[in-house]
Amino acid sequence: QVQLVESGGGLVQAGGSLRLSCAASGRTFSRYAMGWFRQAPWKEREFVAAIAWSGGSTYYADSVKGRFTISRGNARNTVYLQMNSLKPEDTAVYYCAADRGRFGAEMDDYWGQGTQVTVSS
Repeated sequence: QVQLVESGGGLVQAGGSLRLSCAASGRTFSRYAMGWFRQAPWKEREFVAAIAWSGGSTYYADSVKGRFTISRGNARNTVYLQMNSLKPEDTAVYYCAADRGRFGAEMDDYWGQGTQVTVSS
């Protein structure tokens, strides 16, 4: 059974930092691109960041570029999202995703359950 489990969400003040983690299990994810999406209340889910299976390529939404950094663990079944200079508009449920054939906003094979990030002003 494939599972993506996110952790690391929480409440932080504006300007602060959080590090999200996503652990994948149930199959080998070494050839899967992995990424992060988010969904704020009353809004559609939006792409945040993605990293290629090799870890050599990354892609970010303009809204987080320069503030967020995506990376993969050595075993390639873990992905991280370091979030710095957080803003209230970053408040959302953050979802981990994995996809074998697509990279970026079209990733859709597997999803985690999400972790809440709340940034207070």
